[in-house]
Amino acid sequence: MNLHEYQAKKLLASYGIPVPQGRVAGSADEAVAAAEALGGNVWVVKAQVHAGGRGKAGGVKLVRDTNAVRAAAAEMLGTRLVTKQTGPSGLPVEHVYVEVGSDIARELYLSLTLNRERGRIAVVASKAGGMEIEEVAARTPEQILSVNVHPASGLMPFQCKQLAFGVELRGKQVDQFQAIALALYRLYLERDASLIEINPLIMTRSGALVALDAKVDIEVNALFRQKEMAALRDKGQEDPTERRASEHDLNYVSLAGNIACMVNGAGLAMATMDLIKLHGGEPANFLDVGGGATSERVTAAFELILSNPRVKAILVNIFGGIVRCDLIADGIINAVKHVGSSVPVVVRLEGTNADVARARLASSGLAIIPAADLTDAARKVVDQARRARSAATSAAA
Repeated sequence: MNLHEYQAKKLLASYGIPVPQGRVAGSADEAVAAAEALGGNVWVVKAQVHAGGRGKAGGVKLVRDTNAVRAAAAEMLGTRLVTKQTGPSGLPVEHVYVEVGSDIARELYLSLTLNRERGRIAVVASKAGGMEIEEVAARTPEQILSVNVHPASGLMPFQCKQLAFGVELRGKQVDQFQAIALALYRLYLERDASLIEINPLIMTRSGALVALDAKVDIEVNALFRQKEMAALRDKGQEDPTERRASEHDLNYVSLAGNIACMVNGAGLAMATMDLIKLHGGEPANFLDVGGGATSERVTAAFELILSNPRVKAILVNIFGGIVRCDLIADGIINAVKHVGSSVPVVVRLEGTNADVARARLASSGLAIIPAADLTDAARKVVDQARRARSAATSAAA
Protein backbone atom coordinates (compact mmCIF):
# COMPACT_ATOMS: atom_id res chain seq x y z
CA MET A 1 0.00 0.00 0.00
CA ASN A 2 1.46 3.32 -1.09
CA LEU A 3 1.42 6.53 0.91
CA HIS A 4 1.26 10.03 -0.50
CA GLU A 5 4.30 12.23 -0.05
CA TYR A 6 2.62 14.37 2.60
CA GLN A 7 1.64 11.24 4.55
CA ALA A 8 5.13 9.78 4.23
CA LYS A 9 6.76 12.99 5.44
CA LYS A 10 4.47 13.20 8.45
CA LEU A 11 5.47 9.64 9.28
CA LEU A 12 9.18 10.41 8.87
CA ALA A 13 8.87 13.47 11.07
CA SER A 14 7.26 11.37 13.82
CA TYR A 15 10.50 9.35 13.88
CA GLY A 16 12.65 12.46 14.21
CA ILE A 17 13.74 12.64 10.57
CA PRO A 18 14.10 16.25 9.32
CA VAL A 19 11.63 17.25 6.59
CA PRO A 20 10.74 20.69 5.18
CA GLN A 21 7.65 22.37 6.58
CA GLY A 22 4.61 21.81 4.41
CA ARG A 23 0.82 21.57 4.34
CA VAL A 24 -1.63 19.62 2.20
CA ALA A 25 -4.39 21.41 0.30
CA GLY A 26 -7.47 20.29 -1.61
CA SER A 27 -8.23 23.58 -3.38
CA ALA A 28 -6.41 26.63 -4.72
CA ASP A 29 -7.67 28.72 -1.78
CA GLU A 30 -6.37 26.15 0.69
CA ALA A 31 -3.01 26.15 -1.11
CA VAL A 32 -2.72 29.94 -0.73
CA ALA A 33 -3.69 29.68 2.94
CA ALA A 34 -1.05 26.99 3.41
CA ALA A 35 1.66 29.15 1.84
CA GLU A 36 0.70 32.12 4.01
CA ALA A 37 0.72 29.98 7.15
CA LEU A 38 4.12 28.53 6.30
CA GLY A 39 5.63 31.95 5.65
CA GLY A 40 8.59 32.80 3.45
CA ASN A 41 8.63 33.88 -0.18
CA VAL A 42 9.51 30.66 -2.01
CA TRP A 43 7.32 27.57 -2.05
CA VAL A 44 7.05 24.32 -3.96
CA VAL A 45 3.61 23.07 -5.03
CA LYS A 46 3.54 19.30 -5.56
CA ALA A 47 0.77 17.16 -7.04
CA GLN A 48 -0.02 14.23 -4.72
CA VAL A 49 -0.21 11.01 -6.74
CA HIS A 50 1.15 7.51 -6.18
CA ALA A 51 3.84 7.78 -8.87
CA GLY A 52 7.31 9.10 -9.42
CA GLY A 53 8.48 11.40 -12.20
CA ARG A 54 6.08 14.17 -11.17
CA GLY A 55 8.54 16.98 -11.86
CA LYS A 56 9.08 16.04 -15.50
CA ALA A 57 5.29 15.76 -15.97
CA GLY A 58 4.53 19.24 -14.59
CA GLY A 59 3.47 18.00 -11.17
CA VAL A 60 6.07 20.01 -9.20
CA LYS A 61 6.22 23.82 -9.45
CA LEU A 62 8.60 26.26 -7.76
CA VAL A 63 6.74 29.51 -7.09
CA ARG A 64 7.65 32.87 -5.55
CA ASP A 65 4.35 34.57 -4.67
CA THR A 66 0.89 33.53 -3.53
CA ASN A 67 -0.67 34.30 -6.92
CA ALA A 68 1.69 31.74 -8.43
CA VAL A 69 0.78 29.29 -5.64
CA ARG A 70 -2.88 29.68 -6.55
CA ALA A 71 -2.20 29.27 -10.27
CA ALA A 72 -0.04 26.18 -9.80
CA ALA A 73 -2.57 24.50 -7.50
CA ALA A 74 -5.49 25.33 -9.80
CA GLU A 75 -3.56 23.93 -12.77
CA MET A 76 -2.93 20.59 -11.02
CA LEU A 77 -6.08 19.94 -8.99
CA GLY A 78 -8.86 18.06 -10.73
CA THR A 79 -6.58 16.79 -13.50
CA ARG A 80 -4.96 13.41 -14.15
CA LEU A 81 -1.19 13.53 -13.97
CA VAL A 82 0.55 11.32 -16.53
CA THR A 83 4.11 10.25 -15.71
CA LYS A 84 6.39 7.42 -16.84
CA GLN A 85 5.03 5.34 -13.96
CA THR A 86 1.29 5.94 -14.33
CA GLY A 87 0.58 4.75 -17.85
CA PRO A 88 -1.31 6.84 -20.41
CA SER A 89 -4.44 7.26 -18.30
CA GLY A 90 -2.55 8.96 -15.45
CA LEU A 91 -3.68 9.34 -11.85
CA PRO A 92 -6.15 11.85 -10.38
CA VAL A 93 -4.75 14.86 -8.51
CA GLU A 94 -7.07 15.48 -5.58
CA HIS A 95 -4.53 17.19 -3.29
CA VAL A 96 -1.39 19.26 -3.60
CA TYR A 97 1.37 19.66 -1.03
CA VAL A 98 2.65 23.18 -0.44
CA GLU A 99 6.16 23.17 1.00
CA VAL A 100 8.65 25.89 1.89
CA GLY A 101 11.57 26.17 -0.50
CA SER A 102 14.88 24.59 0.49
CA ASP A 103 18.42 25.92 0.05
CA ILE A 104 20.02 22.91 -1.63
CA ALA A 105 23.78 22.34 -1.68
CA ARG A 106 23.83 18.60 -2.52
CA GLU A 107 21.35 15.86 -3.41
CA LEU A 108 21.78 12.28 -2.16
CA TYR A 109 19.74 9.09 -2.35
CA LEU A 110 18.77 6.82 0.56
CA SER A 111 16.36 3.90 0.71
CA LEU A 112 15.49 0.75 2.62
CA THR A 113 13.98 -2.26 0.89
CA LEU A 114 13.97 -6.04 1.10
CA ASN A 115 16.81 -7.90 -0.58
CA ARG A 116 14.84 -10.99 -1.52
CA GLU A 117 17.92 -12.93 -2.61
CA ARG A 118 19.49 -12.55 0.84
CA GLY A 119 16.28 -12.41 2.86
CA ARG A 120 17.50 -9.25 4.58
CA ILE A 121 16.72 -5.55 4.64
CA ALA A 122 19.04 -3.62 2.35
CA VAL A 123 20.03 -0.01 2.97
CA VAL A 124 20.92 1.66 -0.34
CA ALA A 125 22.66 5.00 -0.76
CA SER A 126 24.07 7.04 -3.62
CA LYS A 127 25.66 10.41 -4.09
CA ALA A 128 23.62 10.73 -7.32
CA GLY A 129 20.41 11.86 -5.66
CA GLY A 130 17.59 13.55 -7.51
CA MET A 131 17.84 11.12 -10.43
CA GLU A 132 15.93 7.94 -11.13
CA ILE A 133 17.90 5.29 -9.26
CA GLU A 134 17.36 2.77 -12.08
CA GLU A 135 19.07 5.16 -14.48
CA VAL A 136 21.99 5.61 -12.09
CA ALA A 137 22.33 1.84 -11.67
CA ALA A 138 22.35 1.33 -15.45
CA ARG A 139 24.83 4.10 -16.31
CA THR A 140 27.08 4.38 -13.25
CA PRO A 141 26.52 1.32 -11.03
CA GLU A 142 29.61 2.17 -9.00
CA GLN A 143 27.63 5.05 -7.50
CA ILE A 144 25.13 2.65 -5.87
CA LEU A 145 26.19 1.55 -2.40
CA SER A 146 24.32 -0.90 -0.18
CA VAL A 147 24.59 -2.89 3.02
CA ASN A 148 22.48 -5.86 4.09
CA VAL A 149 21.23 -5.83 7.67
CA HIS A 150 21.50 -8.98 9.77
CA PRO A 151 18.17 -9.42 11.59
CA ALA A 152 19.88 -10.47 14.83
CA SER A 153 22.03 -7.34 15.14
CA GLY A 154 19.93 -4.79 13.26
CA LEU A 155 21.42 -1.87 11.39
CA MET A 156 24.82 -1.16 12.94
CA PRO A 157 26.46 2.28 13.31
CA PHE A 158 29.53 1.13 11.36
CA GLN A 159 27.28 0.27 8.40
CA CYS A 160 25.75 3.75 8.51
CA LYS A 161 29.22 5.31 8.55
CA GLN A 162 30.30 3.08 5.68
CA LEU A 163 27.46 4.45 3.55
CA ALA A 164 27.97 8.03 4.74
CA PHE A 165 31.65 8.00 3.79
CA GLY A 166 30.74 6.32 0.50
CA VAL A 167 28.48 9.23 -0.49
CA GLU A 168 31.23 11.66 0.51
CA LEU A 169 29.80 13.01 3.74
CA ARG A 170 32.17 14.29 6.40
CA GLY A 171 32.08 15.70 9.91
CA LYS A 172 28.69 16.36 11.46
CA GLN A 173 26.89 15.15 8.31
CA VAL A 174 28.08 11.61 9.07
CA ASP A 175 26.37 11.70 12.46
CA GLN A 176 23.21 13.19 10.91
CA PHE A 177 23.17 10.50 8.22
CA GLN A 178 23.56 7.77 10.85
CA ALA A 179 20.68 9.16 12.92
CA ILE A 180 18.43 9.30 9.86
CA ALA A 181 19.36 5.79 8.70
CA LEU A 182 18.77 4.27 12.14
CA ALA A 183 15.42 6.05 12.45
CA LEU A 184 14.38 4.79 9.01
CA TYR A 185 15.32 1.23 9.98
CA ARG A 186 13.18 1.47 13.10
CA LEU A 187 10.29 2.89 11.03
CA TYR A 188 10.68 0.10 8.47
CA LEU A 189 10.32 -2.58 11.13
CA GLU A 190 7.67 -1.00 13.32
CA ARG A 191 5.39 0.01 10.43
CA ASP A 192 5.85 -3.15 8.34
CA ALA A 193 7.19 -1.19 5.40
CA SER A 194 8.25 -2.83 2.15
CA LEU A 195 10.02 0.27 0.81
CA ILE A 196 11.20 3.59 2.18
CA GLU A 197 12.85 5.91 -0.32
CA ILE A 198 14.21 9.42 0.19
CA ASN A 199 15.15 10.96 -3.13
CA PRO A 200 16.60 13.39 -2.75
CA LEU A 201 18.06 13.51 0.73
CA ILE A 202 19.49 17.00 0.53
CA MET A 203 22.29 18.76 2.32
CA THR A 204 21.37 22.42 2.77
CA ARG A 205 23.93 25.19 2.49
CA SER A 206 23.98 25.34 6.28
CA GLY A 207 25.07 21.67 6.37
CA ALA A 208 21.80 20.04 7.52
CA LEU A 209 20.49 16.82 6.00
CA VAL A 210 16.78 16.98 5.11
CA ALA A 211 14.40 14.53 3.42
CA LEU A 212 13.18 16.64 0.49
CA ASP A 213 10.98 13.89 -0.96
CA ALA A 214 9.75 10.63 0.52
CA LYS A 215 8.11 7.45 -0.70
CA VAL A 216 6.79 4.84 1.74
CA ASP A 217 5.12 1.55 0.84
CA ILE A 218 3.48 -0.56 3.55
CA GLU A 219 3.28 -4.34 3.18
CA VAL A 220 -0.36 -5.04 2.36
CA ASN A 221 -0.31 -8.41 4.14
CA ALA A 222 0.56 -6.65 7.40
CA LEU A 223 -2.29 -4.12 7.33
CA PHE A 224 -4.32 -6.24 9.74
CA ARG A 225 -1.92 -5.11 12.48
CA GLN A 226 -1.21 -1.64 11.04
CA LYS A 227 -4.60 0.01 11.53
CA GLU A 228 -3.14 3.51 11.55
CA MET A 229 -1.36 2.90 8.25
CA ALA A 230 -4.40 1.20 6.68
CA ALA A 231 -6.44 4.34 7.43
CA LEU A 232 -4.13 6.30 5.09
CA ARG A 233 -5.09 4.22 2.05
CA ASP A 234 -6.25 6.35 -0.90
CA LYS A 235 -8.46 4.10 -3.01
CA GLY A 236 -8.78 6.81 -5.64
CA GLN A 237 -5.15 6.19 -6.61
CA GLU A 238 -5.67 2.47 -7.19
CA ASP A 239 -6.71 0.65 -10.34
CA PRO A 240 -10.51 0.26 -9.92
CA THR A 241 -10.48 -3.37 -11.03
CA GLU A 242 -7.59 -4.24 -8.73
CA ARG A 243 -9.43 -2.54 -5.88
CA ARG A 244 -12.58 -4.57 -6.51
CA ALA A 245 -10.47 -7.74 -6.74
CA SER A 246 -9.00 -7.13 -3.30
CA GLU A 247 -12.52 -6.93 -1.87
CA HIS A 248 -13.06 -10.54 -3.04
CA ASP A 249 -9.58 -11.69 -1.89
CA LEU A 250 -8.49 -12.12 -5.50
CA ASN A 251 -4.92 -11.45 -6.61
CA TYR A 252 -5.37 -9.32 -9.71
CA VAL A 253 -3.03 -7.11 -11.76
CA SER A 254 -4.18 -5.23 -14.86
CA LEU A 255 -2.08 -5.65 -18.02
CA ALA A 256 -2.28 -4.16 -21.50
CA GLY A 257 -3.34 -7.20 -23.58
CA ASN A 258 -6.72 -8.58 -24.70
CA ILE A 259 -6.71 -12.17 -23.35
CA ALA A 260 -8.07 -12.41 -19.83
CA CYS A 261 -6.65 -15.14 -17.59
CA MET A 262 -8.24 -16.83 -14.60
CA VAL A 263 -5.92 -19.31 -12.90
CA ASN A 264 -5.49 -20.86 -9.45
CA GLY A 265 -1.97 -20.44 -8.13
CA ALA A 266 0.51 -17.64 -8.83
CA GLY A 267 3.11 -19.91 -10.44
CA LEU A 268 0.55 -21.48 -12.77
CA ALA A 269 -0.76 -18.02 -13.60
CA MET A 270 2.72 -16.86 -14.62
CA ALA A 271 3.22 -19.99 -16.73
CA THR A 272 -0.17 -19.43 -18.38
CA MET A 273 0.74 -15.88 -19.33
CA ASP A 274 4.11 -17.05 -20.67
CA LEU A 275 2.40 -19.60 -22.93
CA ILE A 276 -0.05 -17.00 -24.21
CA LYS A 277 2.91 -14.77 -25.11
CA LEU A 278 4.75 -17.74 -26.67
CA HIS A 279 1.84 -18.35 -29.03
CA GLY A 280 1.56 -14.70 -30.05
CA GLY A 281 -1.08 -13.40 -27.66
CA GLU A 282 -1.08 -10.65 -25.03
CA PRO A 283 -2.46 -11.23 -21.49
CA ALA A 284 -4.97 -8.67 -20.24
CA ASN A 285 -4.38 -9.48 -16.59
CA PHE A 286 -2.81 -11.63 -13.92
CA LEU A 287 -5.55 -13.26 -11.86
CA ASP A 288 -4.98 -15.88 -9.17
CA VAL A 289 -8.27 -17.04 -7.66
CA GLY A 290 -6.39 -19.01 -5.00
CA GLY A 291 -6.20 -22.65 -4.03
CA GLY A 292 -9.53 -22.51 -2.22
CA ALA A 293 -11.51 -21.01 -5.08
CA THR A 294 -15.29 -21.24 -4.74
CA SER A 295 -18.13 -20.89 -7.24
CA GLU A 296 -18.87 -17.42 -5.86
CA ARG A 297 -15.25 -16.32 -6.19
CA VAL A 298 -15.09 -17.60 -9.77
CA THR A 299 -18.23 -15.60 -10.61
CA ALA A 300 -16.68 -12.48 -9.06
CA ALA A 301 -13.49 -13.10 -11.05
CA PHE A 302 -15.43 -13.33 -14.30
CA GLU A 303 -17.19 -10.07 -13.60
CA LEU A 304 -13.85 -8.39 -12.93
CA ILE A 305 -12.07 -9.55 -16.06
CA LEU A 306 -15.07 -8.79 -18.27
CA SER A 307 -15.22 -5.23 -16.96
CA ASN A 308 -12.11 -4.63 -19.09
CA PRO A 309 -13.37 -3.47 -22.53
CA ARG A 310 -10.15 -4.67 -24.20
CA VAL A 311 -10.83 -8.35 -23.40
CA LYS A 312 -11.54 -10.40 -26.55
CA ALA A 313 -11.17 -13.92 -25.08
CA ILE A 314 -10.86 -15.63 -21.70
CA LEU A 315 -8.62 -18.51 -20.68
CA VAL A 316 -9.57 -20.43 -17.53
CA ASN A 317 -6.75 -22.69 -16.38
CA ILE A 318 -7.48 -24.59 -13.17
CA PHE A 319 -5.57 -27.42 -11.55
CA GLY A 320 -7.82 -29.09 -9.00
CA GLY A 321 -5.70 -30.04 -6.07
CA ILE A 322 -7.18 -28.38 -3.03
CA VAL A 323 -10.11 -27.07 -5.06
CA ARG A 324 -12.50 -29.44 -6.89
CA CYS A 325 -12.81 -28.94 -10.62
CA ASP A 326 -16.57 -29.58 -10.59
CA LEU A 327 -17.05 -26.61 -8.26
CA ILE A 328 -15.00 -24.47 -10.61
CA ALA A 329 -17.13 -25.68 -13.53
CA ASP A 330 -20.27 -24.64 -11.63
CA GLY A 331 -18.72 -21.23 -11.06
CA ILE A 332 -17.83 -20.84 -14.74
CA ILE A 333 -21.36 -21.81 -15.83
CA ASN A 334 -22.97 -19.48 -13.30
CA ALA A 335 -20.62 -16.65 -14.23
CA VAL A 336 -21.21 -16.92 -17.97
CA LYS A 337 -24.98 -17.05 -17.42
CA HIS A 338 -24.94 -14.19 -14.92
CA VAL A 339 -22.65 -11.88 -16.86
CA GLY A 340 -24.15 -12.83 -20.21
CA SER A 341 -20.83 -12.50 -22.01
CA SER A 342 -20.36 -13.11 -25.71
CA VAL A 343 -16.58 -13.29 -25.27
CA PRO A 344 -15.24 -16.78 -26.09
CA VAL A 345 -14.15 -18.79 -23.05
CA VAL A 346 -11.46 -21.47 -23.32
CA VAL A 347 -11.29 -23.82 -20.33
CA ARG A 348 -8.59 -26.25 -19.26
CA LEU A 349 -9.36 -28.24 -16.11
CA GLU A 350 -7.17 -30.92 -14.56
CA GLY A 351 -7.17 -32.64 -11.20
CA THR A 352 -9.87 -33.59 -8.71
CA ASN A 353 -13.21 -34.36 -10.43
CA ALA A 354 -11.90 -33.02 -13.74
CA ASP A 355 -13.97 -35.53 -15.78
CA VAL A 356 -17.14 -34.52 -13.95
CA ALA A 357 -16.31 -30.87 -14.53
CA ARG A 358 -15.75 -31.32 -18.27
CA ALA A 359 -19.06 -33.18 -18.58
CA ARG A 360 -20.91 -30.33 -16.84
CA LEU A 361 -19.33 -27.75 -19.10
CA ALA A 362 -20.14 -29.81 -22.21
CA SER A 363 -23.80 -30.20 -21.21
CA SER A 364 -24.25 -26.56 -20.18
CA GLY A 365 -25.27 -25.44 -23.65
CA LEU A 366 -22.89 -22.47 -23.36
CA ALA A 367 -20.19 -21.46 -25.84
CA ILE A 368 -17.35 -22.82 -23.71
CA ILE A 369 -14.36 -24.22 -25.61
CA PRO A 370 -12.62 -27.19 -23.92
CA ALA A 371 -8.85 -27.65 -24.09
CA ALA A 372 -6.93 -30.92 -23.78
CA ASP A 373 -3.88 -29.38 -22.11
CA LEU A 374 -2.30 -26.01 -21.39
CA THR A 375 -0.57 -25.68 -24.75
CA ASP A 376 -3.82 -26.50 -26.52
CA ALA A 377 -5.61 -23.94 -24.35
CA ALA A 378 -3.08 -21.21 -25.15
CA ARG A 379 -3.30 -21.84 -28.89
CA LYS A 380 -7.09 -21.84 -28.86
CA VAL A 381 -7.48 -18.66 -26.80
CA VAL A 382 -4.94 -16.77 -28.95
CA ASP A 383 -6.84 -17.88 -32.07
CA GLN A 384 -10.16 -16.78 -30.56
CA ALA A 385 -8.73 -13.37 -29.62
CA ARG A 386 -7.38 -12.88 -33.15
CA ARG A 387 -10.75 -13.77 -34.67
CA ALA A 388 -12.57 -11.37 -32.36
CA ARG A 389 -10.13 -8.59 -33.15
CA SER A 390 -10.44 -9.19 -36.90
CA ALA A 391 -14.24 -9.22 -36.66
CA ALA A 392 -14.20 -5.94 -34.74
CA THR A 393 -11.87 -4.37 -37.32
CA SER A 394 -14.09 -5.50 -40.20
CA ALA A 395 -17.20 -4.17 -38.47
CA ALA A 396 -15.54 -0.81 -37.91
CA ALA A 397 -14.53 -0.61 -41.56
